[in-house]
Amino acid sequence: MFEKILIANRGEIALRIQRACREMGIKTVAVHSEADADAKYVKLADESVCIGPAQSTLSYLHVPSIISAAEVTDAEAIHPGYGFLSENADFAERVEQSGFVFIGPRPETIRLMGDKVSAKDAMKASGVPCVPGSEGALSDDADEIIRAAKDVGYPVIIKAAGGGGGRGMRVVHTEAALLNAVSMTKNEAQTAFGNPVVYMEKFLENPRHIEIQVLADEHGNAAFLGERDCSMQRRHQKIIEEAPAPGLDPKLRDKIGERCAEACRKIGYRGAGTFEFLYENGEFFFIEMNTRVQVEHPVTEMITGIDIVQEQIRIAAGLKLSFKQKDVQLKGHSIECRINAEDPYTFVPSPGRITVYHVPGGPGIRVDSHVYQNYVVPQYYDSMVGKLIAYGATREQAIARMKTALSEMVIEGIKTNIPLHQDLMRDAAFVQGGTSIHYLEHKLAAAKVKPQ
Repeated sequence: MFEKILIANRGEIALRIQRACREMGIKTVAVHSEADADAKYVKLADESVCIGPAQSTLSYLHVPSIISAAEVTDAEAIHPGYGFLSENADFAERVEQSGFVFIGPRPETIRLMGDKVSAKDAMKASGVPCVPGSEGALSDDADEIIRAAKDVGYPVIIKAAGGGGGRGMRVVHTEAALLNAVSMTKNEAQTAFGNPVVYMEKFLENPRHIEIQVLADEHGNAAFLGERDCSMQRRHQKIIEEAPAPGLDPKLRDKIGERCAEACRKIGYRGAGTFEFLYENGEFFFIEMNTRVQVEHPVTEMITGIDIVQEQIRIAAGLKLSFKQKDVQLKGHSIECRINAEDPYTFVPSPGRITVYHVPGGPGIRVDSHVYQNYVVPQYYDSMVGKLIAYGATREQAIARMKTALSEMVIEGIKTNIPLHQDLMRDAAFVQGGTSIHYLEHKLAAAKVKPQ
């Protein structure tokens, strides 16, 4: 097992990884920008290294600074968390070439699954169902593009092969708009991702977003840890996640989960990963794989009792999974609300000093957050300041506990989206379960007045 791990990230995930390491008796190195010098995880780390100014391009995305920090502190491995460099194959390669262990998949696996076209091809070969679409990347031939759209059937969605996070996609409803949409998406993809390749998929009108959590080691063992429903989204960004997915047939879950585990074995996957699907009319359609730990991993930990971050570290150290598929038992229900520093209705970011901070407690309540009273939320990074997780024996109990926890949570000095979460916990469609990925945006668009 490693003696010292460098955490190449910030915020709540840096603290989450640090806690996993401390429990395992592993020392930690926190790297930070000048803006994060007073962060909780920096103070709690065994060692800390400032790697640059506030701008992430000059700090958290600056590979030479991170490698240098690992060298001067004698770290043995680097955990990338999520976001930043976590799915950057070149970074993973640099880490390994520099003599450190990258806590994640091999660089070639990150490349394979990071390109949406090659990822779909790999999934088809493994028997994982995919959204009907073009056979690989779209060519420059206008007639071929038009023919492909007719075969798939309108509406279609044009997606960037190197895209992610809701960027690099465009819905097309008519043939007249098709070629212009393809051209615009290619240009956007080149600018945003340095890769102009795009492909076409059938646009599903009212799907849910359901994902399967997997863990796989270097010894050919792979297991799935149930599913999460992440359909409550705004602009393709998740706001509420829960596990298991309401109303999903357990037999269907096991069938798709086993296919995901088998896909991991076929591609030689290593570490934690998430297969993301659109789910409509009883069918799963693969859209992409995230080759890292997810923001929403706590809901899976709550219903399985498996520490996903510790398993990542064990796998990276060359150990086998600490459990087998038959050991994975899903018990109860868990819901996570992402608490963001933003106006709850306009979604304008609200950085600044937190003057009052009180977190809720009680049975089944977990708070993953790096903030504290007098902490200054920087303007340079993602607006999430924490995650509030509620667990219950049933979904109804989890919702009731989440309502109580939200009413107890106090964050003053900045605006947060807590009022939006409180509104959603009372929302009849959410309480019933099974809303589509478009539900929240339709609800917000239809709201004539702010919820009381």
